Amino acid sequence: MEKMKGLQALILAMVMVMAIATTDAQSICNMPASGLMACKPAVTPPNPPPPTSTCCSALSHANMRCLCSYKNSKLLPSLGIDPNLAMKLPSLCKLPHPAN
Repeated sequence: MEKMKGLQALILAMVMVMAIATTDAQSICNMPASGLMACKPAVTPPNPPPPTSTCCSALSHANMRCLCSYKNSKLLPSLGIDPNLAMKLPSLCKLPHPAN
């Protein structure tokens, strides 16, 4: 259950980064805007494609603890991002689960 909450936070943070960042010079939680945008299709219903290698690479360099701090944000659904899909990204990218 706690791992799921952490993954939800990660996804929410990614969405916030996508909403805020407008250039690659900007980043959130060590994830550049281009990485966030690369992940958006994979977390947007109804038929999301698998995450791209660009998305997974960016996610692998992100500060997961920082991303998890956004877990309670209501921004993701307002941006069309499904938090449940976002929580699956680390697994789909074959990344290790973040520590608590």
